[in-house]
Amino acid sequence: MIRSFIINNYLAREFFKVIINMSLAFFCLGFIINLFEEINFFKDLDVGINLPIILSALFVPSMIYNMFPFVILLSGIWFFLKIRKTDEIIAMKVSGMSNFSVIMVPCIVSMVLGVFFIALINPITSVLVKKYESIRGSYESQQFEYLATINTNGIWIKEKNFGKNYIIRASNLDNQNLIDLTIYEFDYKHNFVKRIDAKSADISSLNWKLKDAKIIDKDGKIVSENINNLPYQSRYDIKKIKSLYSNLDTVSFWNLENEIKLLENRGYSTRAMKTKLQRSLAFPFFLLSMVLLSGVFTLGKRSKENNLAYVFIAIITSVLIFYFNDFSAALGKTEKLPIEVSVWMPIVIIFIFGAAGLIHANQK
Repeated sequence: MIRSFIINNYLAREFFKVIINMSLAFFCLGFIINLFEEINFFKDLDVGINLPIILSALFVPSMIYNMFPFVILLSGIWFFLKIRKTDEIIAMKVSGMSNFSVIMVPCIVSMVLGVFFIALINPITSVLVKKYESIRGSYESQQFEYLATINTNGIWIKEKNFGKNYIIRASNLDNQNLIDLTIYEFDYKHNFVKRIDAKSADISSLNWKLKDAKIIDKDGKIVSENINNLPYQSRYDIKKIKSLYSNLDTVSFWNLENEIKLLENRGYSTRAMKTKLQRSLAFPFFLLSMVLLSGVFTLGKRSKENNLAYVFIAIITSVLIFYFNDFSAALGKTEKLPIEVSVWMPIVIIFIFGAAGLIHANQK
């Protein structure tokens, strides 16, 4: 029992060291690539090098989180090849351990890391991405002229058209219509000009059609009312409004349920958000399947076979897995498959393949 505990502790510690090294390698590579992208973005602005470095430091942790299953796969391959090369696995088998027993410890470590990443790392990366978008967005052209957001008070839009400023508020979205719409108009000096109230607005195009509209001047007097198909030219249509949550990395795992309820109350589709929730719940099992897959590519091979060939095959396989995973998630978002099936199906397939491969390897 003591010997088994010592071996398992050694395996866990060494596997964790490999994960740390692999994560640092991915971080450095991602930091350098993103730094060049940020430098290119700010090339026409006099901001110095410090701002691109800060933005890269804010963005890369989220990238590492999204790529962590790939990190686990390569870490598993590196770890298992290492203990084979040093003949440590032979000593473990002499002590009575099988291939299955050897891989159990990395599997447990990956599951624990998966829960840790979802519960603690993801909230941190979501805050960092929000900060990244806030800083980077402040340098976007026309940042203060066009803005749209969703909160508990409704849907808010700020835009500038024809030299005038507009602030628009709607209670919710119903198909392609904004409901209970209010448009506040200001002149170029930000002086209040008038207000338009409407029961709904068709926003299928940039040329909105306001239903049952009422125009009120700056003194609070009704100029006209019961106007149908009152035109309003906007910078936003239904596609742009629905893309407000295009970057789901800004939403923490712990806030997903509240965000889903908020979007449902505002009439938005929540399939993308629900897909993210299911992928978060499946994250530890995805990491587990990656460890099993790495074991198939290493523990089942003969000692004289070319390690580089197996690593190359594993990398190609991992790329195919990520494409398959994203394709399956896309089917869920477009309602071709139930969300749960689209998220869990790739993981189940990888798990079955890995488990079957390990059973075969364990017989060697």
